Amino acid sequence: MTTEQRARQVILKSDAEIDMMRPAGRMVGETLSELGEMLKPGVKLSDLDQYVIDKYARLDITPTFLGYQGFPHTICASVNEEIVHGFATERRLEDGDIISIDLGATINGWVGDSARTFAVGTITSEAQRLLDVTRESLMAGISVARIGVRKGDIGAAIQEVIESAGYGVVRGYVGHGIGRAMHEPPTMPNHGRRGTGMTMRRGMVLALEPMATIGDPATAVLDDGWTVVTADGSLSAHFEHTVALRQDAPAEILTQG
Repeated sequence: MTTEQRARQVILKSDAEIDMMRPAGRMVGETLSELGEMLKPGVKLSDLDQYVIDKYARLDITPTFLGYQGFPHTICASVNEEIVHGFATERRLEDGDIISIDLGATINGWVGDSARTFAVGTITSEAQRLLDVTRESLMAGISVARIGVRKGDIGAAIQEVIESAGYGVVRGYVGHGIGRAMHEPPTMPNHGRRGTGMTMRRGMVLALEPMATIGDPATAVLDDGWTVVTADGSLSAHFEHTVALRQDAPAEILTQG
């Protein structure tokens, strides 16, 4: 495939279309903040899911994840060694857990997608450092993402923060373009080599989402066919924002809470 062909593998948005994505982005950011305030020992994952179901129904918002390729929940709730795509079961959170909540919303046909990892009660200093580093890696990627940079520049910025802290970068699950569909081209790996890959263009909207592990970044999938875990059982964290490239400046975050 030529560079020109790869460059066509994006769906560029006008400024007006990016503006139309804002409500979904705001909704996701706002709702993640509300879910974070609910987290405490004893809360069931299903209660978090039901909160979103009820809120979205009240506001006539489409839950992007529910039914997507058969996914059975409105949120992805991934606890401790679970990296992503965790089920919102009857499991109760415990003091010291960390939980990654991934959430989408579709409003007027446009999608917002974001994730955060939260502490439940009092967590270890090691777990807190993992959260801080993973969040920092996302912001490093966002700070680099702008018109004219290469895809490898963004991945490298994320990778450098995670690996310099001694953590592993999950490579089998990546960020992506986003717009009228949750997953659009291009893929956005959380690792890379500077100066390589597709050039970022005006009108690209991306979901950047680093996932880091304290231990080996190798992954496995549970018998439910969805929940991705660390193969060695170590803790993992996940942060994500939907961002837009619309001017000669760092990417604009659409999913602020």
